[in-house]
Amino acid sequence: MNIILLRPEDWLDSSTVELRDRRHVHIRDVLKPQIGSSLKVGKLGGARGTGVVTKLTHDESQLTISLPQPPPPRHAFDIALALPRPKMLRRVLRTAAEMGVEHLHLIHSARVEKSFWQSPLLQPGRLAEALQAGLERSGDTIPPQVHMHRFFKPFVEDSAPALLKDRHGWIAHQTAAEPISRAKGKALVMLGPEGGFVPFELELAESIGFTGGHLGSRTLSVDTALAAALSQALT
Repeated sequence: MNIILLRPEDWLDSSTVELRDRRHVHIRDVLKPQIGSSLKVGKLGGARGTGVVTKLTHDESQLTISLPQPPPPRHAFDIALALPRPKMLRRVLRTAAEMGVEHLHLIHSARVEKSFWQSPLLQPGRLAEALQAGLERSGDTIPPQVHMHRFFKPFVEDSAPALLKDRHGWIAHQTAAEPISRAKGKALVMLGPEGGFVPFELELAESIGFTGGHLGSRTLSVDTALAAALSQALT
């Protein structure tokens, strides 16, 4: 945990927070500060700064908070990702949060099993927990906004055109002529499931303005493909 994220219910007054949950345990047992020590903190969804330890017992931590720093900049790429299996999804959410993705669109695809949409991890509370793990690791405070699209064709035809108004669109597949590393500035990058997009999906996306792009000659797992795509435009 490289930042202590603060939620609205933590505040005792305008400058003091009290923590009694796993964040307190991490402070007490891992960071082991002294009274007066400064810790990296951030307001979930807002600014970053420091928390000076004013009280530390077995059951609670109290910190005096100063938040002069803005959150880190958002990544240049938004991501549209074919929904992966639940075990992979947790890693994907954490990576998206770590890398500062602003919008993550989870989409259906021909090679996505319909049962994946029943995963408990897609419930708002579980999503927030997975994203927060990435924020805590990277020192960020702004989680990605997660959008769910259960049908591929409506996403491409109805939603994607508006998303492409201020950015270029890329759809990843191995046979593409151009590498996604040629992306400049903001982009929406579509990443397929294990096995990739089917021809109809590639043709439909390209028909509304997406460019086919590859991430190299190797077949990548979903989480590796996400990290590889985002690394093409590091902030």
